[in-house]
Amino acid sequence: MLFFIILILTFASGYFLPWWVVAIAAFLAAFFIGKTPGRSFLAGFGGVFIVWTILALFKSIPNDNILAKHVATLFQLPNWILLLFVTSLIGGIVGGMSALSGVLLKRAFAKDNSQGLKK
Repeated sequence: MLFFIILILTFASGYFLPWWVVAIAAFLAAFFIGKTPGRSFLAGFGGVFIVWTILALFKSIPNDNILAKHVATLFQLPNWILLLFVTSLIGGIVGGMSALSGVLLKRAFAKDNSQGLKK
């Protein structure tokens, strides 16, 4: 469930908002829905990785990958597919770490709140 929510929020924000909004979306989704840190990281990583790959292909394929080829050459990468993978990997790490932060902050508040009730 968390994976699909992050996937939808990332896809919706990918067209209109800056790139870093995916971190906020993954953080908030994991904060409210996330259960375990491992699953939250994988949901954030996978959701953002897939969406960034799809969005990059949507923008690159219609122009025959001209810009992607030039940017890959600029970064001394052998082809544009490797550039696509590196870009998606960076986005996936951002999404995974922010989802992990969200669920860990949720746990920190839950532990702090449960200790306050015992007093």
